[in-house]
Amino acid sequence: MNKSIKTGPIMAALLVAGFVGLFSETALNIALGELSQIFNASATTIQWLATGYFLTLGILVPVTGILMQKFTTRQMFITSILLSIVGTIIAAAAPSFGFLLAGRVVQAAGLAINLPLTQNVIFTIFPPNKRGAAMGIMGLVMLAGPAFGPTLAGLILDTLSWHWIFLVTLPFLLFSFIFGLIYLPNVNETRKVSIDTLSVVLSTIGFGGLVYGVSIGGEQGWGSMTVIGSIVIGLLAILLFVIRQMKMEAPMLNLKAFKYPLFVLGVFMSFITFFNMLSMLVVLPMYMQMALLITSFAAGLVLLPGSLLNCILAPTIGRLFDKYGPKAVITPGTALVVIGYIIYSQMGTNTALWLVVATHIIMMLGVGMVLASVQTNTLNSLPKQYYPDGIALTQTVQQVAGAIGIAVMISIFSAKQGSHVGTAANEVAEGTASGSSLVFMVGLIFAVINLVLSLFLKKPHDVKLKD
Repeated sequence: MNKSIKTGPIMAALLVAGFVGLFSETALNIALGELSQIFNASATTIQWLATGYFLTLGILVPVTGILMQKFTTRQMFITSILLSIVGTIIAAAAPSFGFLLAGRVVQAAGLAINLPLTQNVIFTIFPPNKRGAAMGIMGLVMLAGPAFGPTLAGLILDTLSWHWIFLVTLPFLLFSFIFGLIYLPNVNETRKVSIDTLSVVLSTIGFGGLVYGVSIGGEQGWGSMTVIGSIVIGLLAILLFVIRQMKMEAPMLNLKAFKYPLFVLGVFMSFITFFNMLSMLVVLPMYMQMALLITSFAAGLVLLPGSLLNCILAPTIGRLFDKYGPKAVITPGTALVVIGYIIYSQMGTNTALWLVVATHIIMMLGVGMVLASVQTNTLNSLPKQYYPDGIALTQTVQQVAGAIGIAVMISIFSAKQGSHVGTAANEVAEGTASGSSLVFMVGLIFAVINLVLSLFLKKPHDVKLKD
């Protein structure tokens, strides 16, 4: 590691911006009901404020792999922060739904650059024996942002207007911008790469179509021609994208990373982790508000201890990973997630809040042990030349997994909830509890698969390039 590189301020600049982006990802969810009334928009329309964010990430993250090779670290960083600031200002001042959605898309574009860039910088400025701790801190940000979003947004909505959900983040973005300008050096090696237009188009249609299809599946029904058409077109475009990358001398996304078995294993585990985690962060508050009949702010407070514990322990988990290797950290983590889902799946309308708090602590501790450690081990299994591609691939998988997870789990939840006919409070509560329980049972199946997969993990040694 270069002694002249100040890792602390660099990490602060990148991670504060990442936290703001991930906070924005979920913070608005709690205000969707209020915004649908303000802008006189239907629930299906207003949902695009969340879906549009994921869609933008799903489309842009794959492109960042090649952008990180074409442009310097500082150019990418400045672009990322400026997009985040401009998007936040547009959203905060939005006079109509269209402006608010446009602001969200610009915000997401900033985050789509920030996440892969942060990982690439970590893997460049830290040696292998220090990456676990650094990625542990990034894992803290990736968990804390979405987890604190609903709590802080609930508090803002109770005391101020929805505009402040955006305005409150501007000072933090300005802090990142200033710190980055002062301390962030160019750590990546740029080379002359031409951006293949057809690859970008196929990637956009592929990941965009897939995310769009699953996002509207719950509302329009999975048998809808629009849903089936979007998913089929998306999958076909991804297939054509893959074929084109395999045939190109200088591909937009180097898929040779998939020749490394530990990388493939890590990608599968990342997919399951994000599929489960992001859908849980949407369903759990709904369960608490509609089945346990507590306020949105109270629901946010219930989730706080687990999120705080995760923040405190993240650096320690990273150091344990560096010292004892992946299996010693990840396998116990996946086991804790399994235990969490077993308890969640048994909850009903009379569950004590202390049990929800305790279970969430178990769950978040498990997710914290899995999330950053899997990511670190997955990228450690690649040669250095493949880091930008590996990061773009894993980040794409994570965002697509999150979008699919939310869409599929909400669809399962709604179908089961709807089977309890009636609008009486007790019937709605029973239906919500029943829907949540089914979602958590599905999550449990995936969590068990992750536990089994974790048994095959090992620490990569002296990774060589494969032809």
